[in-house]
Amino acid sequence: MSFLTLNELSRTFGDFVAVDRVSFEVQRGEIFGFLGANGAGKSTVIRMLCGILPPSGGTATLDGIDIGQHPGRIKKKIGYMSQKFSLYGDLTVRENIRFSGGIHRLSGPELQRREAETLELAGLRGKEKVRTDSLPGGWKQRLALGCSMLHRPDLLFLDEPTAGVDPQARRDFWELIFDLRLNGCTIFVTTHYMDEVEQCDRIALMHRGRVVALDSPEALKTNVIPGSVYSIQCDDQERARPLLSEMNDFARVDPFGRGFHAITDGKRSQSRRTLLARVSKTLSSNGVRLTSMESIKPALEDVFVYKIGELERNRDERSAL
Repeated sequence: MSFLTLNELSRTFGDFVAVDRVSFEVQRGEIFGFLGANGAGKSTVIRMLCGILPPSGGTATLDGIDIGQHPGRIKKKIGYMSQKFSLYGDLTVRENIRFSGGIHRLSGPELQRREAETLELAGLRGKEKVRTDSLPGGWKQRLALGCSMLHRPDLLFLDEPTAGVDPQARRDFWELIFDLRLNGCTIFVTTHYMDEVEQCDRIALMHRGRVVALDSPEALKTNVIPGSVYSIQCDDQERARPLLSEMNDFARVDPFGRGFHAITDGKRSQSRRTLLARVSKTLSSNGVRLTSMESIKPALEDVFVYKIGELERNRDERSAL
């Protein structure tokens, strides 16, 4: 039985459909990535799953409990950590932990035990009396994570938890996430960092209020893009992009680092050598030198950009009819 189940979950605001019949399942102990551009509907879904916002239609259940019908019971089983640091900067580390404990009605020896666990989890032992606003960003995020786990929730929502922290702090934070998963906690995370997305067991991609792709990272990279992906490097990126984009060989061409990732449409069969010759000729005839062109495995960024672009093209074509 799935731990978290969404069945045709919907939410409207007047005539605006923010979430449109979303259905998926999350298994117990899974790290589940929830992705989409700003305005895709991710935050609205999370607010409904946290029992903050009632759905306009459909249902969501957590461990067999209807979230819309029993939001109070649900809040005891979940933790939530937002992108924006939500603790009090003028309180010490210990005071923030005890304040969070009070919210969850923890006291006495039990609160002391949980406080010790939180300090250990966050790596803040010895920093109990330090004012929180004086901590580095990565330490603040670890403290916020510890406070969100203080009541030992079964499901933890992480909303872009590593935004604005340095790469080493992000790596350390994800080590904590893996530890939580090993201890049985289910993780539901949103992030814009593709290296973090790769760490998820499965990913759901939202677009315009709907889930448009759902699978493991490897399966998405294998199944979503019908053609091949090429990494193209040249000596003039600005001039090369329109030239490559106008070639019928490619479904789309996107900047990637100092070059491009170009995706073939999958409708025609041609060798790499033939395509290489066509690309080289197109660029050189316009004064641009091709320096390298290699067939590569799609990155998740390629998958998401391709999928959203495909949906938008189809939408534009329907609108034009």
